Amino acid sequence: MATTSQSLVSQFKNQLLEDGDFLHAVAEVFLREVMEEEVQSHVGAARHERSSSRQGSRNGYKPRKLKTRVGELELSVPQVRGMEPYHPSVFARYQRSERALLAACAEMYFMGVSTRKVASVLEKMGGFELSAGTVSRVAAELDEQLKTFRERRLDDRTWPYLLVDATYLKVRRHGRVQSTAMLVAVGIDQHGRREVLSWSPGDSESEETWSQIFRDLKARGLNGVELLVSDAHEGIRAAARRYLHGACWQRCRVHFMRNAMAKMGGSKDKAQVARELKELFVLSEKDLCRRAAEEMATRWESRCPALSQQLRAGFEDCLTVHDLPNRLRRRLHSTNMIERVMREIKRRTDAVSIFPNEASCDRLIGAHLMERQEKWLCESKRYLDLDGREQIKSQH
Repeated sequence: MATTSQSLVSQFKNQLLEDGDFLHAVAEVFLREVMEEEVQSHVGAARHERSSSRQGSRNGYKPRKLKTRVGELELSVPQVRGMEPYHPSVFARYQRSERALLAACAEMYFMGVSTRKVASVLEKMGGFELSAGTVSRVAAELDEQLKTFRERRLDDRTWPYLLVDATYLKVRRHGRVQSTAMLVAVGIDQHGRREVLSWSPGDSESEETWSQIFRDLKARGLNGVELLVSDAHEGIRAAARRYLHGACWQRCRVHFMRNAMAKMGGSKDKAQVARELKELFVLSEKDLCRRAAEEMATRWESRCPALSQQLRAGFEDCLTVHDLPNRLRRRLHSTNMIERVMREIKRRTDAVSIFPNEASCDRLIGAHLMERQEKWLCESKRYLDLDGREQIKSQH
């Protein structure tokens, strides 16, 4: 492993010295290494290796170009003989989000957005030549993949932990630009593996919008939810009470702290309050946390009554994960995991700025979430260590 890492570093340095385009060089080297690992697994043996598991043999390389946001990559795809052809997964996986961006930009053009604006977006993507036929074909292919992913069954296992969150995007509707909520749900199964379960655009985070999400998940076989992690939006909580019977609720600590800090306004005491809030969550016992929170509420009651009220009204909901082992608390006390996904979505959608319609928005978000899902499925370690979970449940 160390030799491989040193080899990669050496290649990065050589490429950088040759052309100075570091990101372009890194992408080419990385994808080349990925294909070499894949073709070795496909053949069943390393190059020149004698092995009973060998299915075929290597047969040189075939040049292929891949357009990305760092420019056009020149890649050499390994070829094989005496067996099924090798098809690099990196092309389909890497290009799915690219195709969604391509379709979104093309739709902007065909709906009358200025060519200058579209050209600017395309430049950020690395440059594409578009036609109406190409766009329609790309969109139809992608939509079919997204439909299969979105409607897959979930009843082949249980999903003890469910995390939900939303982000807001600008979408053109009926000639007006409107803020649209994109609701996302991520589940963690009984083996500790995480998966994107659902995404859906909506006018807002209302109870009915979240109810639609939960109804769909239940209809597809979602079962065994023990803990829901989210912010304190009433729409989520009301929908959960209707459709996630028996599930406990963990209020996201990060959202709670943000809400508490907002009560301070422009006060010079904000840094001190932030430190005190963090210290509350370091305590391991529920009763210690409660006492410390009440003491903090009392200290700040005269200077910031709104902060004290927030602590007394909402702090208890942040302690649900204290019934779980420390190794699980770290991952389930907040929606940080799903928020990282949301930040990546925002980074991708910034290139589009305003979506021409809801379908275009849905297509791009779905493509990114499928890409994220594939990365999670390839993780060697489980997201949560759930060994002994049944014993833990019986103790509570």
